[in-house]
Amino acid sequence: MKYAIIAAGEGSRLAAEGITTPKPLVEVGGERLIDRLIRIFMQNGADEIVCICNGHTPIVASHLLQLQRDGLKGRPVPLRFVVKSTPSSMHSFFEISSYLTDAPFILTTVDTIFREDEFSRYVDDFRQSAADGVMGVTEYVDDERPLYVGTDELLNITEFSDTRGDCRFVSGGIYGLQPSAVVTLRNSISRGEQRMRNFQRALLHDGRRLVAWPFTKVLDIDHASDIRQAENFL
Repeated sequence: MKYAIIAAGEGSRLAAEGITTPKPLVEVGGERLIDRLIRIFMQNGADEIVCICNGHTPIVASHLLQLQRDGLKGRPVPLRFVVKSTPSSMHSFFEISSYLTDAPFILTTVDTIFREDEFSRYVDDFRQSAADGVMGVTEYVDDERPLYVGTDELLNITEFSDTRGDCRFVSGGIYGLQPSAVVTLRNSISRGEQRMRNFQRALLHDGRRLVAWPFTKVLDIDHASDIRQAENFL
């Protein structure tokens, strides 16, 4: 199975609060965000890890190149990465999508924080699922503009909404998808859409069966205070 990391954001909110380290290299609990994801993905059977970083922070690309060459703490990393600045996370996903058409994959952004034991259970369930996608969700609202997720009694996803309504969950930004999702992504890009939430809505519109997988909490690192919050959570 493959894993993918979107690490192309500029971390402008962190920079405005005095943290000048590029977001992928910000440390939580003494571990860089991108290193943490790569380590966890390798522990969960990664055949390949595909990553995109932007062209404005060459230090991130240099770090990825070092990981590709030397491994992570001496362990070889099956890493492929693309350096390109994009206007949105969905466009970043599109730029690496050609490497995700031949196997199921799990995609996250670089600042997604979750408990490792929960993630391993999620991976196991995704491997066994017959659904087109298994989406990480949570009842804990951390995002400033959350995407609410509606489900039926079997946790089949019925809607993605900008307002809570009757939705129990919010999206955790963890996407387990079959390669067929790339077709929907490319069609979304051709229509001029730019947000990941619109891609998720397009998956439902295309008739793809998506299942929600509840995490206790999923946190994002958008502000300086989020770093301490994440360390306390972990």
